[in-house]
Amino acid sequence: MSADHCRISLSAAIQSRSSVALAGRNPRGLVKFCNGEVMGKKVQLSQVQQGGSSIKNKKNGHVCKSLLTADVAGESKLRDLDLEKRDPKTVVAIILGGGAGTRLFPLTKRRAKPAVPIGGAYRLIDVPMSNCINSGINKVYILTQFNSASLNRHISRAYNFGSGTTFGDGYVEVLAATQTPGESGKKWFQGTADAVRQFHWLFEDARSKDIEDVLILSGDHLYRMDYMDYIQNHRQSGADITISCLPMDDSRASDFGLMKIDKKGKVLSFSEKPKGNDLKAMAVDTTVLGLSVEEALKKPYIASMGVYVFKKEILLNLLRWRFPTANDFGSEIIPASANEFFMKAYLFNDYWEDIGTIRSFFEANLALTEHPNKFSFYDAAKPMYTSRRNLPPSKIDGSKIVDSIISHGSFLTDCLIEHSVVGIRSRINTNVHLKDTVMLGADYYETDSEVLSLLAEGRVPVGIGENTKIKDCIIDKNARIGKNVVIANTEGVQEADRSSEGFYIRSGVTVILKNSTIEDGLSI
Repeated sequence: MSADHCRISLSAAIQSRSSVALAGRNPRGLVKFCNGEVMGKKVQLSQVQQGGSSIKNKKNGHVCKSLLTADVAGESKLRDLDLEKRDPKTVVAIILGGGAGTRLFPLTKRRAKPAVPIGGAYRLIDVPMSNCINSGINKVYILTQFNSASLNRHISRAYNFGSGTTFGDGYVEVLAATQTPGESGKKWFQGTADAVRQFHWLFEDARSKDIEDVLILSGDHLYRMDYMDYIQNHRQSGADITISCLPMDDSRASDFGLMKIDKKGKVLSFSEKPKGNDLKAMAVDTTVLGLSVEEALKKPYIASMGVYVFKKEILLNLLRWRFPTANDFGSEIIPASANEFFMKAYLFNDYWEDIGTIRSFFEANLALTEHPNKFSFYDAAKPMYTSRRNLPPSKIDGSKIVDSIISHGSFLTDCLIEHSVVGIRSRINTNVHLKDTVMLGADYYETDSEVLSLLAEGRVPVGIGENTKIKDCIIDKNARIGKNVVIANTEGVQEADRSSEGFYIRSGVTVILKNSTIEDGLSI
């Protein structure tokens, strides 16, 4: 075989072997790379010859290059370093359960924010949990304090070791606010940072010895993200803290923590929800993060997503020694650390929504029905996980459904559903018209005999009764809406407390309370 035709093809498995294995063998007994092709990459023969690595083969009358073990070892080390930077076993995620959720009230009247249903069949906690699973992160703590019973129940059903979701040597643990000995131990969580501080001892535990970075997540955001891309960027930059951020326009910028960065993405200053002149002062050239000039002009602000990566030792130092009385990450620790630590911004220029208010919850759900939609739960490569319910397919008789999502286990009979999300186990009866409505579904079925018995007694079964018209409404679980009801808020009321009648109006959206009853013929 001549030097011009000396080729060899290596499989991906052989290419990934370490340099130690290669270096320990006789190169001539293993493989020879000729014609300037080393591990699939062209090299200049003259350069190799200058390095003095050529071997003359007098028998065949040509020069062939033996495997350059030093170069391959260097490449292997770089490759191993990249793999190490992507190793999810050295990462622990902490999902913050949130506070009292007053802005999402009354959906948070009996449940924590992360337990609020979304998209017909999921709960908000499923978003960060699924992102962790899809990113290979299998060590997760969930910090809870308010109304955590339904959240705990959902996590135990959806993410335990027997559910089909395998965590290997990992774990998913709920850490509820608890009191400990001493004066400081009598306090509940005072904020996001204080919640993590109260469990700092977990990071000094034996099973945390390999943990290098701590990923701080919120339990009330809607987005899909590969956290290991984020963490690899954090590690390669050498940052102490990396903040995930997104470009923002003028209309919403004052609702977020904003950052000023230099040309390399280093955070120079941080301002939590600035207004007026303080807001204008936070404008930056977002082309630094890779945006086009046109897009950068539309979105001149860099907003924090409330998603952070800390080096473990840095986090412990900040919480225990540097800022021992700081209670919140966004408003206290992050702004104060900008001048003292290497803090970097990581651009996430994709769909992200903070489900923090009734209006944002309502709009985010309805946005799932749009064509094309900005976010979808339908991604086979990166699925969203939730609790297995083993429900049958929905049964739809003589109904018209337009731009809507119908969840499993539902019964729809001779109704019209427009631009709405219908949750699991929903029952919608004859001549019902739903438009721009988010129906969260039910936790249980009533049998046909139970429904007939309730109707005979003049009572209302779970679901929506005949001839009812509903628009711009959120219907919480297990609600009983009678016949000939009209819910439309035709007067445009923005805020109202009608809890005695089974509903609230928040930000112009009517919210039917969980387990409430709307009597026949009521008009809202």
